[in-house]
Order: sequence, then C-alpha cells, then structure tokens
Amino acid sequence: MSELTEWAYPLAETLLSEPLPRRWQHSLGVAERARTIALVLGEDAELLEASAVLHDIGYSPDLAKTGFHPLDGARYLRDVANADKRVVNLVAHHSCAWMEAEARGLREELEGEFPREHAHLNDALCYCDMNTTPDGVPTNPVDRVNEIAGRYGPESLIGTFIRRAEPEILASTARVLERLSLVQRQPM
Repeated sequence: MSELTEWAYPLAETLLSEPLPRRWQHSLGVAERARTIALVLGEDAELLEASAVLHDIGYSPDLAKTGFHPLDGARYLRDVANADKRVVNLVAHHSCAWMEAEARGLREELEGEFPREHAHLNDALCYCDMNTTPDGVPTNPVDRVNEIAGRYGPESLIGTFIRRAEPEILASTARVLERLSLVQRQPM
C-alpha cells in the first residue's frame, strides 16, 4: 500500500464501518475493483483506489449536511481531512454526480467548488462503483442500476437520476473495458 491508501482505508473505516456496515462493505468492494483495473491507470492506480474506498463517506451520519453524499464527502475531505485535492475531486464527481446535483439544485455548488479530474479517472471510478453491489460483491452496471432504481423507487429523485445517468454509466464502463482490452492485447 502507498501512503495515500494507508491513509484512506482507516479514514473510510472510521466513518462507515460502525454506522453503515453495508456501505463499508460496498466501499471495500469498489476499492477491490479499482485494484483489478490498475493496469490501465499507471501512476494513478493508488489515487483511484484511495478515492474508491472513500467515495461514499458522505453517507456517514457525522458528515451528512446537504444530504448529497458526493458533496458532503468531498467537503469533509477538503475541509477536515486535508486530503489530496485529486481524491477530493474524484469523490465529488463520482458516478455521474453532476446529474444528481442538478436534480437537487446543487450543480453550481458542486462544480464551483470541485473541478473534475481527467475523464479516464472519472470513468474508472464510475466503473468500479457500478460494478459493485451494496454488499461489495462484483456485479455489472445494468444490474447495479436496476438495483439502485429498485431500492429507491423509480419515481424517487435517486431512481429518476440513476435512469437518466444509465447511458453515461454504461458508456464509462465501456470505455474502461476498451482500455483494459487494449492493455491486455499489448505484448509484454
């Protein structure tokens, strides 16, 4: 583990494991997915893994201020944890967060405070999140979107957002799989 991941795991565990054990399991699973695609990220692999384990800390009851977990988590990482700004930005924008922010009337706040990281990193974090069940088990993005819509209800803000985001989620996943395929085809 690098310094960044050695710092990220205990922080995420402290914020999630007791109040939200299932969310903690999901976060561990997302970080595990990040390790499986490290080949396509090169020197950004540790950055992705740290962001993956921290991506849902905004659900922690101690951090939830706006009720929009990407923003709450990113603000905590920036203002309290003094985290690497790239980790903060990835947490803020994970899994098409801008679409949910827009539905909540928070898009200007999100984008005004946190710039987006490179598209390949946003794709990678979305891939990891949307290929992991709430219990941390591997899945696929179609089943994950269906699970989210079913859990929250199709007419809820989250249900509506996730269906709106589905094409971009699937496109992000496809781009990551294409990059993986290219790396795996290259001769050693």
